[in-house]
Amino acid sequence: MIRRLAIISAAALAMPVMASDLALPAGAQILAERPSPLARYALPLGPASDDKVPVRHFEGQVLRRTWRLGGDATTLQLFAPMRQQLQEAGYDIAYQCQALDCGGFEFRFGIEVVPAPDMIVDIGDFLFLSATKGEAQALSLLVSRSGSSAYIQVIEVAPVNVDLIKVTATQAPVPEIVPDQVAQADERDLIGALSSSGRVVLADLEFETGSARLGAGPFDSLAQLATALTENPEMRVMLVGHTDNIGAQDGNVALSQLRAEAVRERLLTLIEADVAGIEVVGAGFMAPLTSNLTREGRDANRRVEAVLMSQ
Repeated sequence: MIRRLAIISAAALAMPVMASDLALPAGAQILAERPSPLARYALPLGPASDDKVPVRHFEGQVLRRTWRLGGDATTLQLFAPMRQQLQEAGYDIAYQCQALDCGGFEFRFGIEVVPAPDMIVDIGDFLFLSATKGEAQALSLLVSRSGSSAYIQVIEVAPVNVDLIKVTATQAPVPEIVPDQVAQADERDLIGALSSSGRVVLADLEFETGSARLGAGPFDSLAQLATALTENPEMRVMLVGHTDNIGAQDGNVALSQLRAEAVRERLLTLIEADVAGIEVVGAGFMAPLTSNLTREGRDANRRVEAVLMSQ
């Protein structure tokens, strides 16, 4: 009898464990599916500090998947239902954060992200979580918006005898990203656009070619932003510099950072209140508005955005 039970137990261990299901919003389009039969994954467990992200290593089959989704849903509107589904499937949240709270630029480049264009992360607009299920199963979820599209990444690791999560999503085509679908700074109510969308392109800014030197102006976008910051001392914004994809990323990050800092310096001359709420970061070419394959696209991607952090 004992021998029979042992045989049954061994057979049960060899059988695959049933997978959980994760439903994405209708219209989500698969961009990448990269399986590794046996690999190691560093699961992030905290914010970036001193250029490092604390991790826990898991070994097993690893599957990296990304999706793109059109529409106006915010990152939180996409993120929250998926988080709930994962918890209902038995996952325990190990860590979750939003943009700056994660460590911003350092966190983004300190964790594993599927390379663009299969995954685009806007440093000022992303949500992340890591979760575990038992001792050997884990995953991370990363959701971000860029232009008129949202991007979703799920990286999962599990023992070889465990079925990975089944993801269902409608394979409807996703519209191309076009610059005029993002709030532009020449709108009459820049602050209204910033409040409603959480970000706005300061489209009237002018920089010398290949330089971080900001033109003489005046720039209406900065005047509106300065007025809002003066009247609302608790308001926090992040100025994010972006480039096209010409040249190396390191150089583009440095240039985009310097341009964002130049915008901040100009704002300081216009603001009549505490300016502690203005932060800057350079994203380089990691968050394009549209394709870099055309001159018009590259022009649109070279920009500085204001991202609303709190108000």
